Amino acid sequence: MGDIDDAIERADQEGFTRQPPKTVKGQIGYLLKQLGSARAVAAELGVTADSVNRYRRGARTPRADVAAKITAAVRQRWQPRVRQQRRRQAATTGGITIETRARFGYTAPVGTTDDGRMRRLTVHLPPTYAQRLFDARDAGAGERQMRAIIAEGLQEVYFKDGGRRADDLEVEFSDIDYLDLDY
Repeated sequence: MGDIDDAIERADQEGFTRQPPKTVKGQIGYLLKQLGSARAVAAELGVTADSVNRYRRGARTPRADVAAKITAAVRQRWQPRVRQQRRRQAATTGGITIETRARFGYTAPVGTTDDGRMRRLTVHLPPTYAQRLFDARDAGAGERQMRAIIAEGLQEVYFKDGGRRADDLEVEFSDIDYLDLDY
């Protein structure tokens, strides 16, 4: 997963209406319901089915790395309808807010600077960019393709100010220090 995938996942998790189970027994129980068998859960976590059953009974506590995998697997599957509803709202009416610190470079007319520099931006993009970003992620697009969608949105909304200035400006979005999404 890249920076943008991680940001989408964090934004999804901020919209949970209920918190996922916190105990290992509760988390394993949830994963068993979702995946159907101890063998499937074991394959997901990289442990044996016997270990999964021991975690479920409380006879064993998982190592720290396995506990982190359990928590991540539960959070990834938690409240899928809530996630879909929030994404649908962002893609149709709400849009998406991007907060980032990254290097922005430009191709611009002669006489202006095109040297990239680090900028911190918080920009609200219209729903069309949210829809394109979610569609690309669902289609298995790579980090580069999703970064191009965000760069285009920032270029149109922030740098070109909706078409009111810098018509022939092309923005390059690289060296992401951090990226956070909200929708």
